[in-house]
Amino acid sequence: MCQRGFRILLFNSIPITYHFFASKPLRNSTISRFLCSSSSEDNLHGLVDPDFSAPESSRVESFSAEEFSFLRDSLLGAGSDTGDSVNESASDSCSNDAVLISDGIRSIGDGFGHKTQKFLRQFREKLNEALVVDVLSLVKNPEMGVKFFIWAGRQIGYAHTGPVYHALLQVLGCDDNGKIPEKFLREIRDDDKEILGKLLNVMIRRCCRNGQWNLALEELGRLKDFGYKPSRLTYNALVRVFVEADRLDTANLVHREMSGSGFKMDGYTLGCFVHSLCKAGRWRDALALIEKEEFKLDTVIYTQMISGLCEASLFEEAMDFLSRMRSSSCIPNVVTYRILLCGCLRKRQLGRCKRILSMMITEGCYPSRRIFNSLVHAYCRSGDYSYAYKLLKKMADCGCQPGYVVYNVLIGGICGSEKLPSSDALDLAEKAYGEMLDAGVVLNKVNVSNLARCLCGAGKFDKAYGIIHEMMSKGFIPDTSTYSKVIGFLCNASKVEKAFLLFGEMKSNHVVPDVFTYTVLIDNFCKAGLIEQARKWFDEMVRDGCAPNVVTYTALIHAYLKARKISSANELFEMMLSEGCIPNIVTYTALIDGHCKAGQIEKACQIYARMRGNADIPDVDMYFKIDDSNIRDPNIFTYGALVDGLCKAHKVKEARDLLDAMSVEDCEPNHIVYDALIDGFCKVGKLDEAQMVFTKMLERGYSPNVYTYSSLIDRLFKDKRLDLVLKVLSRMLENSCAPNVIIYTEMIDGLCKVGKTDEAYKLMSMMEEKGCHPNVVTYTAMIDGFGKAGKVDKCLELKRQMGAKGCAPNFVTYRVLINHCCAAGLLDDAYQLLDEMKQTYWPKHMAGYRKVIEGFNREFVISLGLLGEIAENVTVPIIPAYRILIDSFRKAGRLELALELHEEMSSCTSYSLADKKNLCSSLIESLSLAGKVDKAFELYGDMIKRGGIPELSILFYLVKGLIIINRWEEALQLSDCICQMKA
Repeated sequence: MCQRGFRILLFNSIPITYHFFASKPLRNSTISRFLCSSSSEDNLHGLVDPDFSAPESSRVESFSAEEFSFLRDSLLGAGSDTGDSVNESASDSCSNDAVLISDGIRSIGDGFGHKTQKFLRQFREKLNEALVVDVLSLVKNPEMGVKFFIWAGRQIGYAHTGPVYHALLQVLGCDDNGKIPEKFLREIRDDDKEILGKLLNVMIRRCCRNGQWNLALEELGRLKDFGYKPSRLTYNALVRVFVEADRLDTANLVHREMSGSGFKMDGYTLGCFVHSLCKAGRWRDALALIEKEEFKLDTVIYTQMISGLCEASLFEEAMDFLSRMRSSSCIPNVVTYRILLCGCLRKRQLGRCKRILSMMITEGCYPSRRIFNSLVHAYCRSGDYSYAYKLLKKMADCGCQPGYVVYNVLIGGICGSEKLPSSDALDLAEKAYGEMLDAGVVLNKVNVSNLARCLCGAGKFDKAYGIIHEMMSKGFIPDTSTYSKVIGFLCNASKVEKAFLLFGEMKSNHVVPDVFTYTVLIDNFCKAGLIEQARKWFDEMVRDGCAPNVVTYTALIHAYLKARKISSANELFEMMLSEGCIPNIVTYTALIDGHCKAGQIEKACQIYARMRGNADIPDVDMYFKIDDSNIRDPNIFTYGALVDGLCKAHKVKEARDLLDAMSVEDCEPNHIVYDALIDGFCKVGKLDEAQMVFTKMLERGYSPNVYTYSSLIDRLFKDKRLDLVLKVLSRMLENSCAPNVIIYTEMIDGLCKVGKTDEAYKLMSMMEEKGCHPNVVTYTAMIDGFGKAGKVDKCLELKRQMGAKGCAPNFVTYRVLINHCCAAGLLDDAYQLLDEMKQTYWPKHMAGYRKVIEGFNREFVISLGLLGEIAENVTVPIIPAYRILIDSFRKAGRLELALELHEEMSSCTSYSLADKKNLCSSLIESLSLAGKVDKAFELYGDMIKRGGIPELSILFYLVKGLIIINRWEEALQLSDCICQMKA
């Protein structure tokens, strides 16, 4: 087809296709692409001749829907990468007529001349607000936009509206804070002065709406320069923008001018103005303004004023306006109360919140769920958990059932702090938790951990453990973090058994433990003396690819050292270095402390000296293979560990020298260091030096605590300086330092040792009255005191008392009781105590046994003969209890029971050959003298089988026994054997 023929086809098809589009709506961008694409780089320029007029008789057949769809898709596909002259997103939202008009204005290109206006005639009857706005949005040329705006305004039956003015302003670039060029304004004024005035008013209001009060002032000046006056809408907009900008004085000036022009503010503007005045504390000016505007106060205006007063924290005035409101027959509505309540809530006026909440509920105005949630949160933050919990009931009464948010807010508020809540607060959390479960609501992950932690802290371990399972039944799946935290809580509360079970459950639920989980378990099991289990977990984490960190290694190394397993500790340290895990100052402090507790004070001092820079100590080279002095500078904890170790080893002079070294190194000693030194000097009987350290501690600003006083009182009792004990105790009470169970126990033990058992017993009664309950060490000291005073009946009575009060006797208690019963000849009571002891659970290994005797002083343990056995045996030293009973029954002539006890004792793994030899010798002597020679020979044979070498004295007793029962021949044979042995 020739070029001219295609032009005729295209031009004459326009009205026909328009009707097609009207009946079959298509994408508007299609029309612009179909008619022309003047900005495309591939466009055939000149295809549409603007000067060409098609003959009226020339017509072509319209495209069918299928043909047009095919042509549209082809053209869209071909031009998808070329871009269009019309913004596609804009054309998509505009009408077909708007696209035709905008494309026609651009394509004709006669500067909106005769041809363009002729083209537009066909759309005159269709002109309306929407069409003009669409055209202006498609015409990007400001000059063409103004001309079309003027042309449209001339058409009969059409008048410009607000949206049209805004569309024109957008075309003129006012969206970018630009000013309308004067030439366009003059062009509009020359055509219609009234329209220009309206346009300028719209421009001012547009600036106000955007918060551009400075531009609004400039446009106001230009409005007046053109000889126009602001309209009522413009004045209202100006007042609002200045009010919003807190320029109340300027807003007053505008209002004064507005009133001079005979205009009144609308209700919305007046409400904004009085709100801002009240917010600035100028509520009297607000009332004057309302009176000047002759506006009748209603609920809305009162509410806005109350809102402003609340923001200004003028709550008394706000409540006064609430009273005025009622007296003016304006009933506060739910919005009024909510604004007042939220205002008080934001300013933490929680007392007023209670009053307002009560008033609004009484009047049937209920807070929203969101406000209830905020109230619960606020009262939890203030610590008023009781009222926060009551709000849950109020929610339900208001038809707003408590849900997920409010329950988590309440429980999180009670349990979210690091500090444990009070028992009453925790009870509220538990009650809320129960109600939450009944409502089918679950806790979030954080609150599950927090509630479990608080329950563990309160000793409610079963409940804490149960929460995890209850939440799991509700679909909650604990992650590694949750499990780790709860395991940590259980371990810190010494509930290692439950921690162990929970860890097993964690793995059974396919939750992979992380390094934190393993480290918490390893550290706490090491502290409990369960090193073998801790090592199993260490090996497990290494096997499963979970790399131990420096804390993990340090905890296990420290435990090995304290258990005197030096080689295992060194092996683990080597492994730590080989894995690239760098030891830190905590590790070196643990090495020093561990060697001190293992009795290797010299090695601990060598490690410290090497840390201080002394390289000439080869014995500790293995610990210093990494040359990094920054991680080895001793800190207060390092010094504390070494001072404590030296003091416990009675090397108090070296410990005192270390205190001086700390001062030189500008490392201020803390309370722990001073307490260790005072205790060390007291233990070796150097009260004067202890007093000097005590004075220095006071000079440094540290107040003595119970441990400080405990060391002094213990020493004074040992020195029988009861007069000074009373002085120390008086000073302690003056400093508001209440004695604890340790100090009470020391005083009771001290009084018992000087024979004042009655006074000691009264002191024990007094400590209970003071709320300090005696522990097993206290009872044992008192029992020992009564026993030494010959009051064994009081010993047994006290043992019954401690059981009734929930304090179980331990191994030492039974040992003391058995000793005193045997000494008093109460052998049946002693035997019964032994039987009771056997039926009671006892730790079977030395680590656990050491826990049992913690709290007893060294001299007391030595007096019972236990200290040596603790060092020699790895199991509980039960032999001494048997030994004394056997000896007592033997001396009383009750040999059957003595033999029975000996047989039981022989089954103990800790029964040494020396023990057996001594006891057997005594029993053989007694049996022989009692005429029970056959039994004596059996015992003798058993001793020989076990490797015992009998003394000759035993054989003499056997001979004597045979003579007593007239078995002379056997006696002579045995005597002959003895003579041959001597020879």
